[in-house]
Amino acid sequence: MQKNTLEKDLTQGNVAIQLIKFALPFMLSNLIQTLYNVADMLIVGNYCGPEGIAGVNIGGQVTFIMTNIVIGFSVGGTVVIAQYLGSNDRKGMRESIGTLLTFLLASAVVLTVSMMLLADTILHLMQTPAEAYDKAREYLNITLTGTIFIFGYNAFSAILRGLGDSRRPLIFVSIACGINVVLDLLFVGAFGMEAAGAAIATVISQAVSMIACIIYLKRSGFEFDFRLKSFRFYGERFKMLLKIGIPISIQNVITNFSFLVLTTIANGMGVTASAAVGIVGKYNGFAILPAIAVGSSVSAMVAQNMGAGLVDRAKKTFRTGFALAFSVTFVVFVITQLFPGQILSIFGDDEEMIRAGIEYMRSFSLDYIIVPATFCLNGLITGSGHTVVSSVSGILASIGFRIPLAILLGVVLDMGLMGLGLAAPAASLGAGAIQFIYYITGKWKKSTVVKRNTITE
Repeated sequence: MQKNTLEKDLTQGNVAIQLIKFALPFMLSNLIQTLYNVADMLIVGNYCGPEGIAGVNIGGQVTFIMTNIVIGFSVGGTVVIAQYLGSNDRKGMRESIGTLLTFLLASAVVLTVSMMLLADTILHLMQTPAEAYDKAREYLNITLTGTIFIFGYNAFSAILRGLGDSRRPLIFVSIACGINVVLDLLFVGAFGMEAAGAAIATVISQAVSMIACIIYLKRSGFEFDFRLKSFRFYGERFKMLLKIGIPISIQNVITNFSFLVLTTIANGMGVTASAAVGIVGKYNGFAILPAIAVGSSVSAMVAQNMGAGLVDRAKKTFRTGFALAFSVTFVVFVITQLFPGQILSIFGDDEEMIRAGIEYMRSFSLDYIIVPATFCLNGLITGSGHTVVSSVSGILASIGFRIPLAILLGVVLDMGLMGLGLAAPAASLGAGAIQFIYYITGKWKKSTVVKRNTITE
């Protein structure tokens, strides 16, 4: 099946070794990508204080919603491309790649214009503290200009992962992160540009990452040649990408909207609470990276194996992934419970902010012992093409658990940040329960992308 150096066959060899080799670069990529906003927050926090931290966090959360729209479609692209590759349908794979890139390019333009027009309305709805409003607006305005780079990089990374390659996206994002940190120090530290400088650094680094990726792909016999005539929709491929990608995008948007509600509630508690929630949110991005990376790797491996009809190997991939993810995140949970103050002090020395952050972190971190099962089950179901089910579980978790409990515990019962934190593990538990019920029904075993007989060991 292996046609060029970009493709890796995930249907052969030891499952555990394949999963670790795929997941490790994926985890490092996500780790480095998370450093984008953390670098902004650390540097802005040291030079601008809590107002700067809150501004970067609030503006970044709005941008993050858009990013998760493209990630949803990109994950759908990974599943479709991987299943076509597993079934050796190269025509379907090539046309799906072209359709995905064309659609995301058009979407980037539309979303950039729309969000720029709605930026003030969104920041007001989020109850952005007056002290942080200007910084949040600056950060958001500038980062929106880099939407096309965010979309482009995520699309190329998803395609490469669908082809079984998680190493090269790591290289490109590493280059971008290095540039981002250097420019942060230059623009924010040396030039005193505050949140605006952090945003400019992020956009430039994302542009470099995407351009480097395109240059490499063009030199490596990539299925897409980047000529203007190649940017086109193939009706059937577009329908399949929408079928797989839309549920994931909707889930991502609603999930992140639910966390936006948590931020909004925290904003209403003052700038200190807002900064504390922002910092814990950034730390949480690191803490659950192993589970995210393994869950996404499970999805890509399952997709190729489902395309090849290897259902038993897909199931084994899920079980191996869960054991691997839990063994790591449990250690992270213990460390977080033991040393919350020390962790928070890395981001700033404001005593009031640290006290508030400890309260939020202790309850929120219960999520770390639940997400390995949730993410790996989600990876199995998504990789087999049943994204509607994974989406429904995520949406119900957000609307049925996270938002209502955040309001009930944080506001109505006046439990403050501890109540907000408890809403997160409750939502993950709800999503995991729905996914597990679907798993034991066995309905996931029938691929929704490639129609073929399955093979059992």
